Amino acid sequence: MNPTLHHILREGWHSRLNTSLGLLALTGAVALLTAVSLLTAAAERETRRVVRDLGFNLRILARETDPERFFLDGHPESTLPADAVTRLAAGAGTFITFNHLTPVLERRTRIAGHECLLTGLGDTVVGPGETKQPMGFRIAPGTAQVGSVLAERLGLRTGSSLEVGGRSLRVERVLVEAGTDEDVRVYTSLGDAQAILGLPGRISEIKAIDCLCLTADQDPLPKIREALVRLLPEARVIQMRTLADARAKQRQASERVSAFAVPTTLLVAAVWMVVLMVQNVRQRRAEIGLWRALGTGSGRIAALFLGKAAVLGGLGGLCGWALGTAIALRWGPGLFPVTAASLRPDASLLLPALGLTPFFAAVATFLPAMMAVAQDPAETLRSDS
Repeated sequence: MNPTLHHILREGWHSRLNTSLGLLALTGAVALLTAVSLLTAAAERETRRVVRDLGFNLRILARETDPERFFLDGHPESTLPADAVTRLAAGAGTFITFNHLTPVLERRTRIAGHECLLTGLGDTVVGPGETKQPMGFRIAPGTAQVGSVLAERLGLRTGSSLEVGGRSLRVERVLVEAGTDEDVRVYTSLGDAQAILGLPGRISEIKAIDCLCLTADQDPLPKIREALVRLLPEARVIQMRTLADARAKQRQASERVSAFAVPTTLLVAAVWMVVLMVQNVRQRRAEIGLWRALGTGSGRIAALFLGKAAVLGGLGGLCGWALGTAIALRWGPGLFPVTAASLRPDASLLLPALGLTPFFAAVATFLPAMMAVAQDPAETLRSDS
């Protein structure tokens, strides 16, 4: 065994309390950082899933749509070609990323004397290389999902037959009461809606989610509109500001937690290590003075202190990663139940824990090590005699 390492291990065993406190500091710091990293990633996944369920925050309409009529009616009268959604998805990654692009065709119609909203939903399209779980629900051709109020008025239940515009659809599901205009909607596949309304190959809008987060000094909407002009010049975009703000603020909250926890943890661990090593130097004044009097070089003395810090850093990194992972796996699922299944150990955090923790410990010990090297052996031995 290397003599320096052997001496470090013997001294560590001799000063067990100081060594244990140093190891505890490093283990605690790495454990906290590991747990924060895992839980922050889980929080981001949970936030994405939760805010996704808030609904689409972008509505992409035909350029000639009258905003006044759109807001009054709730749906546009002008239409876009159905291939607009694939064109937008194919080029989106070049300028901006739109998630969950869903083509929609919607019109007011009457069924058995009752006015309702007929909404045809196409398959969700994502950009090249993306694999995202689609929002909402998929409507199989020949089926319909009916709002609760309309189903009650028409006496419909699951399995009933519904005649819409001369086309027979099977009621796949009666939706639960939502307290919105969804209660008077009939959802069909996009193809069925196009056939019923006599608008083959047309859609009324594309609903989407943008991936931009708001910042204090920048509004993402101009960038979205600039990208849309390049990708789909025949369209315009309306942003649902409330939903966009909620999504952005949720993400920013997670980032602020991480930005506070990481430097605070590092600072506390560094101060703890400095205090412990200063104490260790004071306790070993006589030993250090004797070494210097016997001709031991400053480099070897510094190496003993820095080496001890590095050894503790390696052990603390390994133990801290294991402890932090265990903490995250134990309490994470309760904090983030929606995405609990995706919370698992992250081996990519182990290498930084093993590589950076010894370096961090050595840097924190540098000042006490220099104090040990700078001691005058004559003064030290005289004061301890």
